[in-house]
Amino acid sequence: MEEELEYLRIREELHGRILKKIDFSKEVGDDGILDLIDTEITEASREHGLALGEMEKMRQELFYSIRKLDVLQELLDDPSITEIMINGSESIYIERDGAIFPYPAHFASGEKLYDVIQKVVADCDRTVNTGRPIADARLPNGSRVNIVLPPAAINGPIVTIRRFPERPIRMDDLLRLGSVPEEAAGFLRCVVAAGYNIFISGGTGSGKTTFLNALSEYIPSGERVITIEDNAELQIQGIPNLVRLEARTANVEGGNEITIRDLIRTSLRMRPDRIIVGEVRGAETIDMLQAMNTGHDGSMSTGHANSPADMLLRLETLILMGMDLPAGAIRGQLASGLDLIVHLGRLRDRSRKLLEIDEIRGIGEDRIKLETLFRFRETGEDENGKIKGVWDKTGELRDRGKLRAAGIRLPEEES
Repeated sequence: MEEELEYLRIREELHGRILKKIDFSKEVGDDGILDLIDTEITEASREHGLALGEMEKMRQELFYSIRKLDVLQELLDDPSITEIMINGSESIYIERDGAIFPYPAHFASGEKLYDVIQKVVADCDRTVNTGRPIADARLPNGSRVNIVLPPAAINGPIVTIRRFPERPIRMDDLLRLGSVPEEAAGFLRCVVAAGYNIFISGGTGSGKTTFLNALSEYIPSGERVITIEDNAELQIQGIPNLVRLEARTANVEGGNEITIRDLIRTSLRMRPDRIIVGEVRGAETIDMLQAMNTGHDGSMSTGHANSPADMLLRLETLILMGMDLPAGAIRGQLASGLDLIVHLGRLRDRSRKLLEIDEIRGIGEDRIKLETLFRFRETGEDENGKIKGVWDKTGELRDRGKLRAAGIRLPEEES
């Protein structure tokens, strides 16, 4: 314990000395920073007798602290880590392979964590402080960041980072992982290409954004696609005519806010073939549905819900946040705007799977009618506790007008 404290004391002493020697009025590259670090570590080794392993470790830690994101950098460089959870400066947890573990390292102080937070939000032109203690941001590698500062976070600052794979997961990857069956993938390929409006639902961490990315590979490459997000996370591939729009929170004076609603409305004047809204969670739902109902076939979005039926009920509530409409009119907008709901889930073995594909079949008995086309059914567990199951095809797509108009036939029609 005493050796660890002495190591930390030396590292913090060197950190302060290096910062004093950096000329911030000039552009200093990484090599220049590393040269300063090497000089200071060499002198410290002569004075304190640092071992070679300690010197190498300290070199990396000092560089990460000065130029990168301190303790976070090593975690961000590890592709096996999918989530990073910081509960104050002394508590870090990580998610790897679906399981959560405590991480042994921590920030040297609350001030250091606060400095890292300010660097993250400044890099993407966001603001977070005690007067505005909640912020969403993203890192240069596309990772999503949520920040909550005191007084909202009692044991804060709290930082949650969702990492996305450097290479977008494709439908072939989901097939290989057993997340989607071949028959459902073939069905989705046809309906996406034909321009069916699709809504992806599921709980937190069920893979909605990943699945939306995978579906986008079925969009014809000649179309103009506009994506709209709170934080740019989508990794749409194979669309040359792609426009990416991102919302912006208000500045410290409360002005210059750009909302999802603003972006959806302006996107209609940008000649889109399809509009993809990363997630709806508020009044922008009515704007998304109106876009789907005004000729932008093939549009897609995602939302949080425990089932397709729950998703429709939640969408009704979200629409009421944006416009005071009778329940019948809301259901009419939903039934005419949406064609299919794809529902995902994260099972108890931490695996992510397609659970249902439902077709919307109009309104009946004061509710929107759903017909399940595919449903995952558990059949047991293997010796490692992994859930086994099959996908039952429980129905047939009734509305095939868009398929006929696009000249596309479902796989079963081709056989």
